[in-house]
Amino acid sequence: MTQDRVTPLDSLLLQFPRMLDPEGGCVWNRQQTHRSLVPYLIEEVYELVEAIETGDRDGMLEELGDVLYQLVFHAELAASEPGEGFDLQDVARAVTDKMVRRHPHVFADVSAPTVERVLEVWNEAKSAEKRERRSVLEGVPRALPALALADKLLGRAARVGIDPVRSPSERLGTDAAAPTAEAELGDALLALVETARERGLDAEQVLRDRLRELEAEIAGAESPTT
Repeated sequence: MTQDRVTPLDSLLLQFPRMLDPEGGCVWNRQQTHRSLVPYLIEEVYELVEAIETGDRDGMLEELGDVLYQLVFHAELAASEPGEGFDLQDVARAVTDKMVRRHPHVFADVSAPTVERVLEVWNEAKSAEKRERRSVLEGVPRALPALALADKLLGRAARVGIDPVRSPSERLGTDAAAPTAEAELGDALLALVETARERGLDAEQVLRDRLRELEAEIAGAESPTT
């Protein structure tokens, strides 16, 4: 790149060789690894989510930058480590190729005139990419917060015919009807957390424990019968 055509993104990329330089770089930056950076990445993503949910446009600009910084940092670490063998260009190439494969209705001759059909096409393309996977549980990130993990695992359970909560009363733990609006569902979830708190229980951990049981149920349903 020529100096008169350096973009802000180029400037960010040019920072890292200097910060990671063993001679004149930043001691803290040089000590970081992919694993040590995980808490910072998670924190920055949550701060971005908060800015989006509160409509803070200035905050979004700042937090998107912080997330971008983390992504570039990981890519630069990978580029500098023998055996990892990828950099930010490889990351961009991989996601570009993936988006082309998963949008054949845009980049090929597949028809998808509705949102429902777009999702079908996306899932078909994703399934074709993951045919080597032997379990519906593969690809589920276990580090997700419990509610997000529950949503993922319930979707995988449905694929193997498991319905761990079959009625509204079972879902709520009461005889009440199922919530019909977002606010009602939020109130129901909040009430369950309050119940756990009153009983000295950690709602997050309780749900994670139940999800481990659900994972075992899913794995059992996938296993061939003898």
